[in-house]
Amino acid sequence: MRSPTAAMATDYEIVRLSNGVCSIRARAAGETFHPVIGPAAEAQALYVQQMRLAERLAAHQGEFVVWDVGLGGAANALAVLAAARAIPSSLRLLSFDCTLEPLQFALAHATELGYPRGWEPLLSQLGKQQHAVFQAQAMRVVWEVRVGDFPALLGGPHAASWPKPHLILYDPFSPARNPEMWTLPLFQRLHSLLDPGRPCAMATYSRSTMLRVTWLLAGFFVGTGCATGEKEETTLAATHLELVERPLPPSWLARAKRSTCAEPLQGPHYHRQRISSATWEKLQAHPQFQPLHTGQSGVL
Repeated sequence: MRSPTAAMATDYEIVRLSNGVCSIRARAAGETFHPVIGPAAEAQALYVQQMRLAERLAAHQGEFVVWDVGLGGAANALAVLAAARAIPSSLRLLSFDCTLEPLQFALAHATELGYPRGWEPLLSQLGKQQHAVFQAQAMRVVWEVRVGDFPALLGGPHAASWPKPHLILYDPFSPARNPEMWTLPLFQRLHSLLDPGRPCAMATYSRSTMLRVTWLLAGFFVGTGCATGEKEETTLAATHLELVERPLPPSWLARAKRSTCAEPLQGPHYHRQRISSATWEKLQAHPQFQPLHTGQSGVL
């Protein structure tokens, strides 16, 4: 969910990253999409490989649902499609963003960006109709886009009828630029909409202590995510501990206690605060840090 301030095509530009790969920069928001290693490589590492997309999809019966929160230039969604299209399956992709301008910009600059090439007709249809049903090799895909303010959509009456996800690609702008997308009430609401019987994993590029505390308090199990280029780690969460390869250990609690930016955001105003006593008590009581959950086993 890109910042509402980045709402016009003229607000975007192509930038070349230090590794030579091109990405998109939103001038008004002052942030670059996938700034570490580029759109395709980051999406592959963060959302495809570490979330075991191909493995889970191949073992799954029925429709497999992915929520793409922050469609942007569609790099994450296209990485999912590219990785999964050879697997006989049925995929439903539900993308969210407050504007389709980044998608249209990416389509207009497919040659420079690289990753949209070959997908131009699909992206054009999606931009015009916000809906597409198609066959991608062995995979049948239904791709829908919901345009609007994600917190408002999530809190609305229709959210309960959305297809329940197996994976969530969470890619808004940073909390400093887009704080309304990182609040504890938002993630509590998101968690409440999930199917308790359907294991769901969620990943994002951030590794902040505040984010991890927020996700833990919202009801998720949380772990250290994969590295992306120079960024040593990201964050992976799930409704089931077995989907988190490297869960935060009890020793991490001391880090949260020492941090000067650990208290979750309660509203759409960014701040940096030490963890409160009430939050600290809840955090220590989280099931992840209890002896019952010290073991690990894999599930699909």
